[in-house]
Amino acid sequence: MTSCLNLYRKILEFPLSILVKNNPIPHNPIEELKLSTEQPIVYVLPYTSQTDLVIFRKNCLAVGLPDPIENNDINGIALPRFVFLDEGRRIFKSKGAKQETTAIFNQYLELHRSLPELDVQLIPVSVLWGRSPGQENKGNLPNLRLMNGLQKTAAAIWFGRDTFVRFSQAVSLRYMTNEHGYDAAIAQKLARVAKIHFSKQRISATGPRLPNRQAMFNKLMQSPAILQAIEDEMKSKNLSREKAAKEAEKILDEIAANVSYESLRMADRFLRWLWNKLYQGIDVQNADRVRRLALEGHEIVYVPCHRSHID
Repeated sequence: MTSCLNLYRKILEFPLSILVKNNPIPHNPIEELKLSTEQPIVYVLPYTSQTDLVIFRKNCLAVGLPDPIENNDINGIALPRFVFLDEGRRIFKSKGAKQETTAIFNQYLELHRSLPELDVQLIPVSVLWGRSPGQENKGNLPNLRLMNGLQKTAAAIWFGRDTFVRFSQAVSLRYMTNEHGYDAAIAQKLARVAKIHFSKQRISATGPRLPNRQAMFNKLMQSPAILQAIEDEMKSKNLSREKAAKEAEKILDEIAANVSYESLRMADRFLRWLWNKLYQGIDVQNADRVRRLALEGHEIVYVPCHRSHID
């Protein structure tokens, strides 16, 4: 079974190396997440996907993290360096992967009982296929959901250059054992916490779904504050209600961004080329703080100092 999986991964490597670009977040996870290369690392992926594993492995090697395919050798015991939290989409779905992951967590926890200097670092990792948030009142979901093989092939072709590998803050197993002990319930708790984390990660990567602009305008136009502003405009400028309302809608249209994810992708490719021609790169400060706040569940509103499509 292992040899078949290795062959399958080898087959996937070539097309994915062409279609998918390395985009780790953060760019230097060892430094920014304060990871210790002296202690074992275990990567936790949300669901079974060999395609995600190949992409994630490529990013790991690019940033100097241990190879996920290799085992952790701890006191003569070889244990996997990565686990899948849940099954992927399959015709005959079982809970085997979840049980296997819990068993691996238990083995690592037991090693902490006998090796006081050991501190295994669990790192949740997500492969994000594009970051379109989708639209309200529509069935389509952003491409961070669990996808089957055909959907993932299409995503690799269309979103290959906009695929990101998100490394999250590590969870210390030494801390977990010191705080909660070594019993089997801790392994199940780790799996539950990881699931909650991945759901938050999806929202922090895409943000909330985009509203229907016209429905939003209709709702705002009925708000007491705007109705009062229309009344004041009618009196001060001697306008009809219809004309004052149109002026209010025009102002709303200027304020509320009409976001198109595909337009942003195309503009990003052109402007990235232009920036490298005009400048020696662009440095964005404090992005790590924004990522942390988004992951904690805060809603983020970007307020630029002026209207600039280049910014």
